[in-house]
Amino acid sequence: MVFKVHDIDETQAPLLDHLIELRTRLLRAIAALIVAFCVCLYFASDIFGFLVRPLTEAFPPGQGKLVYTKLYEAFFVELKVALFAAFFVSFPVIANQLWAFIAPGLYAKEKKAFLPFLFWTPVLFTAGGALAYYVVMPTAFKWMLGFQGQKGGLDVEALPAAGDYLGLVMQFILAFGISFLLPVLLLLLNRAGIVSRTQLAGMRRYVIVAITAVAAVITPPDLLSQILLLVPMVFLFEGSLLIMWLGERREAKEAAAEVSSAPPPTPDGR
Repeated sequence: MVFKVHDIDETQAPLLDHLIELRTRLLRAIAALIVAFCVCLYFASDIFGFLVRPLTEAFPPGQGKLVYTKLYEAFFVELKVALFAAFFVSFPVIANQLWAFIAPGLYAKEKKAFLPFLFWTPVLFTAGGALAYYVVMPTAFKWMLGFQGQKGGLDVEALPAAGDYLGLVMQFILAFGISFLLPVLLLLLNRAGIVSRTQLAGMRRYVIVAITAVAAVITPPDLLSQILLLVPMVFLFEGSLLIMWLGERREAKEAAAEVSSAPPPTPDGR
């Protein structure tokens, strides 16, 4: 079976039909999110236990605890955990509904150009979240817990609240996940003709300064986390330039092949 991408629809649907289809797509996406939320709420304690592991490993064995200072805090933490997990679980359905809505308005060439970005977006986001969970958070938490001890004759002990910890974890995962989408953004801008590889290469020093500023804003206020985000983003930027360069070479070869395969002009110049 050969997969064929059809060209843009020739029919012009009325605005009302588009609005009805948009409503249908939104309802399906919301329904998927609600179903995923209900399932994740049942496993909220297990999911939160998974998110707590980096902190558990940062504490000395047998030590460390999470507290909650409001009676309702633990309940709302589980709700937030369920909603946070439900978004990731339902994302394939949400992305599919979004694609089904916009695809009929794209030409076949535009569809083929856009599909790789639709695939790599969740892959890169997951890679960024995994880096935050398995590398950055354990390292950052050990550094943060290093401030415990005797200060002026008093014991300084870390007693993180469950709600604050969840907010910190979500900040880490979202910051790294979204930052890892930098190649998707740059390649889309390049494919749309808004920026070229030469322009980006010439602006390299300014881009690195901008990446440094973004890393300082979206990560927790410690230098270690900022560096651990800055370095991968610089490599992702350079990797984007490399992919653009390879794409330019491929397009140049295809153009040369088309010219060489073109029939020679006739004596009358036609």
